[in-house]
Amino acid sequence: MQSRMFIMCRCMGAKAGYKMAPIEQGHRQRILIYSHDTFGLGHLRRCRAIAHKLVETFENASVVIISGSPIIGRFDFADGVDYVRVPGVVKQPDGTYATSNMSLDLEETVQMRRAIIMATARSLKPDLLIVDKEPTGFRDELLPTLHHLRATGTKIVLGLRDVLDETSVIVPEWERKGAIEALRQFYDHVWVYGLPEIHEPLAPFDLPETLRNEIIYTGYLRRELPAESRSTRYPRLTRKPFALVTTGGGGDGEQLIDWVLSAYEHDPDIGIGALFVFGPFIPDARRGSFLERMSRLPNVDAITFDSKIEHLITRSECVIAMGGYNTFCEILSFNKRALIVPRRSPRMEQAIRAERAAELGLVSVLDGTKLETGVNRDPHEMAQAIRQLQNRPKPLESALPSLLDGLETIEITARAWLTGKDPAITAIAG
Repeated sequence: MQSRMFIMCRCMGAKAGYKMAPIEQGHRQRILIYSHDTFGLGHLRRCRAIAHKLVETFENASVVIISGSPIIGRFDFADGVDYVRVPGVVKQPDGTYATSNMSLDLEETVQMRRAIIMATARSLKPDLLIVDKEPTGFRDELLPTLHHLRATGTKIVLGLRDVLDETSVIVPEWERKGAIEALRQFYDHVWVYGLPEIHEPLAPFDLPETLRNEIIYTGYLRRELPAESRSTRYPRLTRKPFALVTTGGGGDGEQLIDWVLSAYEHDPDIGIGALFVFGPFIPDARRGSFLERMSRLPNVDAITFDSKIEHLITRSECVIAMGGYNTFCEILSFNKRALIVPRRSPRMEQAIRAERAAELGLVSVLDGTKLETGVNRDPHEMAQAIRQLQNRPKPLESALPSLLDGLETIEITARAWLTGKDPAITAIAG
């Protein structure tokens, strides 16, 4: 694909001893990032990583993230990055949505979100709008802002994770939402935060050639260690080799926690301790039940949440996770052996990613159907998988070219768009 080749050759040049010239003093870039964030941590953490890269690239930049995440305030943001929180919504077990905190019906909440988004865009006057995952926003709340910013000449980019869902689900869903028409009407480019060798999320769609040429596969988003707080105290267990068990936000991770915990109850001599990170959205009652079981195991401990979990991943010997996008990026970035048990509902996203990554030798995988409620999970199977995990190759021993070039690609493309200069010309010897 021509767009991908254009970007990748410049990323490789930058990594081979070149650095980008600094942006001219006095030129102030304004960037707006929209994330609907109805649940979980994935969208927010991806947008935050991109925002930090952009303010690192453009020292005079101002980046505003619009988010519905209820815990956005628990994260640190770099200078130049701020956020506007819109009223939250949550997905119900039956697939419908409701407001999370306010006593308003859903339509009133969407109208309020729509007004806040438009007011933010009018005030910021962004040079670049990055939309995370949903081309028209939650319940079309982004459409008025897209019309406005298209008329003002703002560069508009859709950012997609590497996998959306299986074809039978995502095609009718996007048709119902008018997503492809929105791409034609409003968007200049699509960033796919991954590689086509792993998955092509827009392949199922009948896109015109002009739209296909706007797709840029950036590579995965490399994660760096954030500044570590001097007040951080990790459990004693982390002073020895340990497996980190993480389920992201935790709202859908109870079955994985139960399965791994049962393995340690079944086989206390697995050979490596385990630190569980529950996530902020796990129900209190379930957390309490797990903690009671853990209290009887000498080589198991838990914490609720760590906004700088990168430090725990770095300290760990291996990672056991469900394989969401951000966790996958962290496993690759810190070159950790990983056992992925992907959920298969309500989306197949994690399973598609994990199975392809296993084919490429990047991770180990167990059957995610075992995470469904009421399914019998064999603790011996999990114990054996943990034992074998400690001896498997690390992922970067099987790495694909440009696997972790995502942020560098974003830097180069954004630089070209926002300065009007060819990145090959602005690259200078380092």
